[in-house]
Amino acid sequence: MKSLTACFDRLSGPLLAALGLANALFVLSFFVILLVAAQTLPAASQEDCRGDNLLVEMRDEDPAAYKRLMDEADATVNGDTLLFKVEKEGVEPSYLFGTMHLTDERVVDLPDKAQDAFDEARAVAIESVEILDPAKAQLALFSKPELTMFTDGKGLSDYLDDGQRAVLKKGLAERGVQLALVEKMKPWLITAMIALPKCEMDRKKEGEPFLDMKLAQDAERNGKELVGLETIVEQFEAMASLPMEFHVRGLVDSIELGDRIDDVIETMIELYADGRTGAVWPMLRSVTPEEGEDAGYAEFEAAMVHVRNETMLERARPLFDAGGAFVAVGALHLPGDKGLAALIDKAGYTVTPVHE
Repeated sequence: MKSLTACFDRLSGPLLAALGLANALFVLSFFVILLVAAQTLPAASQEDCRGDNLLVEMRDEDPAAYKRLMDEADATVNGDTLLFKVEKEGVEPSYLFGTMHLTDERVVDLPDKAQDAFDEARAVAIESVEILDPAKAQLALFSKPELTMFTDGKGLSDYLDDGQRAVLKKGLAERGVQLALVEKMKPWLITAMIALPKCEMDRKKEGEPFLDMKLAQDAERNGKELVGLETIVEQFEAMASLPMEFHVRGLVDSIELGDRIDDVIETMIELYADGRTGAVWPMLRSVTPEEGEDAGYAEFEAAMVHVRNETMLERARPLFDAGGAFVAVGALHLPGDKGLAALIDKAGYTVTPVHE
């Protein structure tokens, strides 16, 4: 077995790609460009579907580091549940729930208490209602082509040194994709294409829904008001606000990481299934012992989490004020002092964790 230190060395660069993937999964899950590009990839066998839990590896090989990580997780505000009750005097209670934007069978159904809250809700909010109409989402993105494609005469190779170009060309070819075919695509699209586990990509190509989509479909079917807290353009603008070098580094590092990124996603899935959202960020930082405090990480967290949390809060407030709402967003938006649960509490509502 590889030493844990060696494992961390391999993962140190791709943390940024994994972080970006965690939040980009939603907007990229149904984006046809990715699916078309992925058609050359062979279907995965069942044994390829899951990676290994990195925390099990850490617990066995470095118990002290594992304890520090779990202590940090335990100290994270609102980090031990996926469901929160949101109350305001004079109206029915509402609920906030954290989703994971994957089709894995362990994350596509609501837990019992969350399902009860959803069933009773008058209104449902998700990150973007455009998941129900991919054609409309594409049209919105086509109106701003610079969010997905290089439109300034440059291409991906203009941001690569010789070593990065060699790594990317070889890694893409091994996945059945030629660098020339994706030269004009922004790197975050390519990262998602190569970083999603094979079985996840297969399920997406088959049209299997992730939880957010199921909630939106159920809300419409049952006559509930359905609200989006963001647009797909706003989500891509958040990605595009980060420096190009950040995205290029994440893409190249993801290629070098290979199948090991499956282990990052598997660890996230298992933590999510246990409702331990407070352990996700410490886990991701733990695989980059020296990068966790760098400017790239801080920029990512600000653009992809904190700023979006503020937007989500403002757009969810009318729902909380009316009562009877079920608000579902990516689970990584919930924990921490700047997490959505804490922001809602600071905005004057009573927020109570609900445990299964």
